[in-house]
Amino acid sequence: MTDKKQIIQLYNEMYSAMVNKDKAELERVHDDSFVLVHMTGMRQSKQEYINAIMNGTLNYYSAEHEDMQAEIKGDSAVLVGRSRVTAAVFGGGKHTWQLQLRFQLVKKNGEWRFALASASTY
Repeated sequence: MTDKKQIIQLYNEMYSAMVNKDKAELERVHDDSFVLVHMTGMRQSKQEYINAIMNGTLNYYSAEHEDMQAEIKGDSAVLVGRSRVTAAVFGGGKHTWQLQLRFQLVKKNGEWRFALASASTY
């Protein structure tokens, strides 16, 4: 499988893990250095982010992927994914957003992992 296909598969696996609250899978797809920068500018470490999914602070119900663009340079890559995401976050109601996540990825021991994500809408 090409690096680009592996990265796109990782994106799909991440969203599936978010919807299913699959902690082991969330741990696997995110590098230990992972940081999520929310639309508000709030930053969460890997553990803070996974804990927020597991405790219901972040609830994801579905994601329809509309576009994924990956640029790979050696053992680093950038992926911009656009998905229609239905979620209820930080105590708010259930809504559907056109969510864009811009990821930086690292490849370690032959496996791609998300290292940084910045969220916005499109």
